[in-house]
Amino acid sequence: MGLVEDGRYREDEIDDTDGELTDDVFVEEEEPSAEISRVQALPQRRPKPVTPVAPAQKEVADLSRIVSVRPRSYNEARVIGENFRDGIPVIMNLSDMEDGEEKRLVDFAAGLVFGLTGNIERVSSKVFLLCPHNLVVGPEDKERIASGGFFNQS
Repeated sequence: MGLVEDGRYREDEIDDTDGELTDDVFVEEEEPSAEISRVQALPQRRPKPVTPVAPAQKEVADLSRIVSVRPRSYNEARVIGENFRDGIPVIMNLSDMEDGEEKRLVDFAAGLVFGLTGNIERVSSKVFLLCPHNLVVGPEDKERIASGGFFNQS
């Protein structure tokens, strides 16, 4: 590129008498090292013993701690994400959203649930329940949510 002079090429050494290009390749040979290193086998690793872990106990979610969100735009996804990340179940009612934005928010919620190992359930056509991995919402509570009898008390 001509930015730095490195001394390997000098203009006075270029033989441009006939103007033809050749396929000749010039390689500078390096002297081989006189030292030969031997390959050594790696020490055998012993696997660490695996101790069985009891499955984590899931606790039933308290309905007073469930957050109900009725977003009107995708910009309200942050509220859903922050509450879910803090371990609070979230009811997402998408009835006030347009179809394109609604799909984006469901995709966001699915990624959120996957990343934080929770689960997502469709309660009705436009209502979803996002539940953290350590909590379970009981069947009676799901029925109450589906019938619209849930009111956030926070």
